[in-house]
Amino acid sequence: MEGYMAADQLPGGSEGVLDEALSANATIDEHGVVTAWNAGAEELLGYPSSQAVGQAAAGLLAEEIDERELRSLTQMPRWNGRIALRHRDGHRVEARILAHRRASDGGRLEWFLVSALTGQDPRPDDDVLVSRHHEQAAGSSLGVYDTRLRLRRYNEVGRRDLALGDDYARGLLPSEFVDHPGMKRVEQSMRLALQSGEPQVLALYSSVLGEPREHAWSVVVTPLKDEDGRVLGVGLAIQDTTEQYWARKRLMLLADASTRIGSTLDVTRTAQELTDVVVPEFADFVSVDLLPSLDDAQEPPPVIPRGPVSLRRVANGSVNPGIPEAVVAPGQVDTYPEGSPPAESLRSGQARLHLATDPAITEWTARDRGRASAIRDFGMHSVITVPLTARGATLGVVVFVRHQHPEVFRADDLVLAEELAARAAVCIDNARRFTRERATAVTLQRRLLPQALPAQAAVEVASRYLPAGARAGVGGDWFDVIPLSGARVALVVGDVVGHGIHASATMGQLRTAVLTLADIDLPPDELLTHLDDLVARLSTEAKDSPQRGIGAGTPGDVGATCLYAVYDPVSRHCTIALAGHPAPVLVTPDGRAKLLDVPVGPPLGLGGLPFEAVDIELPEGSLLALYTDGLIEARERDIDVGLSLFCQALTQPSAPLDNLCDAVLATMLRGRPSDDVALLIARTKALDSDRVATWDLPAEPVAVAQARKDATAQLAAWGLDDAGFVTELVVSELVTNAIRYAEPPIQLRLIHDRNLICEVSDASGTAPHMRRARTFDEGGRGLLLVAQLTAAWGTRQTAEGKTIWAEQTLLP
Repeated sequence: MEGYMAADQLPGGSEGVLDEALSANATIDEHGVVTAWNAGAEELLGYPSSQAVGQAAAGLLAEEIDERELRSLTQMPRWNGRIALRHRDGHRVEARILAHRRASDGGRLEWFLVSALTGQDPRPDDDVLVSRHHEQAAGSSLGVYDTRLRLRRYNEVGRRDLALGDDYARGLLPSEFVDHPGMKRVEQSMRLALQSGEPQVLALYSSVLGEPREHAWSVVVTPLKDEDGRVLGVGLAIQDTTEQYWARKRLMLLADASTRIGSTLDVTRTAQELTDVVVPEFADFVSVDLLPSLDDAQEPPPVIPRGPVSLRRVANGSVNPGIPEAVVAPGQVDTYPEGSPPAESLRSGQARLHLATDPAITEWTARDRGRASAIRDFGMHSVITVPLTARGATLGVVVFVRHQHPEVFRADDLVLAEELAARAAVCIDNARRFTRERATAVTLQRRLLPQALPAQAAVEVASRYLPAGARAGVGGDWFDVIPLSGARVALVVGDVVGHGIHASATMGQLRTAVLTLADIDLPPDELLTHLDDLVARLSTEAKDSPQRGIGAGTPGDVGATCLYAVYDPVSRHCTIALAGHPAPVLVTPDGRAKLLDVPVGPPLGLGGLPFEAVDIELPEGSLLALYTDGLIEARERDIDVGLSLFCQALTQPSAPLDNLCDAVLATMLRGRPSDDVALLIARTKALDSDRVATWDLPAEPVAVAQARKDATAQLAAWGLDDAGFVTELVVSELVTNAIRYAEPPIQLRLIHDRNLICEVSDASGTAPHMRRARTFDEGGRGLLLVAQLTAAWGTRQTAEGKTIWAEQTLLP
């Protein structure tokens, strides 16, 4: 084709593609002085660059331009038209001029003038390029260029978008008739398309003069080939994708919000995450305020009453370090007057968009100097207020402000703000509900745990309980110290499977059951058997519950572990039984710590398997450390390593027990534990032999009188003469019953502990029962009298039979 060359025929390869001499370029500053002059301008007017640069541009005109017309040009971003110029040799030159008003590198305004030297008139062969381009990129804003990247023609869409006719752009480079910094990248892609013969795609982003919002364009560069595959030129399709670009940005912001907001179940952190997401992408300043009633775990009111509204600031966010725009600091309560945008959004449940000049803003700030000063100092120009609403409850309000963003909030921004606030509100409500439920569970659990350990003389005890971290939720660990008959004491530690209110409630049921079973003096293995039956029954009830699977913490299978130990300070023997629970650690008075070898029975609730108790003799001053598995698993995944650390931390047998508990927790825990931790440390005591008196009695009625005499004499030796009358009556009744109804051997024992304990043992397994005697009955009043005159009485089974006991309270 005449007038065109294939890309592979261009002289000098790619360097021959762009020939700046094909168009005349000049730059004129705001004072009308020429500041740049290219070879094409020299060819057009004959002046070399050395003579043109620095001269007044008016001297190049063949005709003067009206002054009013010149002043009007200063208001235009672009101008095109025909100008009569004077050649250096004096002849007149008519030129089509395209002029762009732009900022120079120094920031000053200047005019960039360009005029094509060749190809200003259409040629028949242009139709070939146009048809090729239409075949490959129909339906777009199209322009066709020759192999020198000079425009030949663009379609009607291009004329409309550029508002420029073919006559003023034909023969120019894209960067010469489109004043956009990205056009240099477009020309690079055009050269690459010519050389490779492959299409190129790129995206351009920049602001547009007169519009604050950034624009986006999609550019497709297509090499135009003939039937033989030779590249004849290049087609350029440019499409304005600004709306799609901003829609994608809004979707990306929402996607970011869905992953970043609600990473924790903490209300304050969740509110702060909202501010972190929207600043600076969407707003320059953000505040989140919640109703103060939420601080007390109250339900938000269904209706916000009219009048001023008090809100607590939870989070602020700003593009400025230190958040100087904030009038209210986090944690403070501020009152929003009726009619203010936050109060009205909160009351109406609707988002509101305001300019800083709207009456709703000006009337509010007229009564609030702090906010009026912030609006003035930072140039805040638009505000969006959105209520935080979740599950039908209004929690608070979020305020979005722009002052550095040049574009004011628009209707589509209001929709985006509502979506962001809705997502944040659900996360805040989840955090609020979790905090309330956790507080309820912690309160329930702490109320179910012993508020104070009971007084007893068998052991010295100290305890610690730490609930699990917020993510895990409250568990069902518990401990107990239960005084028993005969100056003995029961030590209990248990752990219910699971977390939440259900686990706490189950723990309360099991603790109550243990207290009840301990009151009837069951041996440890028998007590665990009864407790195992109870857990199995609770598990069955949970499975059959119609509420199963609804809500957090709903019961499923119920399971638990338990350690039950009974220590006797008279014999210094300790009987221990385990139900799936870690064995206790024993620290002897010389400082040696070891894990006791106790048979571990199955966890509670499995049923069908027996529990086994072991009896060990403990030196006085020994330490028994009972714990739940959350302690030894808190620091080390390896249980053996955790137990080793635990034993090392306990090797201070003479240390105060409270200090020892603190030392153990400091060694074993790093921050909040992931599971509940219960720790009970007991230091054993031994009752002096002179505080215990024992007599073996014959199974004869005459033994009753001698038993009374011996008991009275022992009380006198102890200085307890005041207890003689009641003691004589108790000894007489219990010994008489044993002789009359039980089997030998019979034994009487008095224990002088905090109280006075009288025990009568025999070989019969039958326990007496107290009954109310009728008026004319001769017997049946003995045990009733014992119960009335003593603080407590009862019976317990022993390996040889049973023991009946009665306990008197001694006056100080």
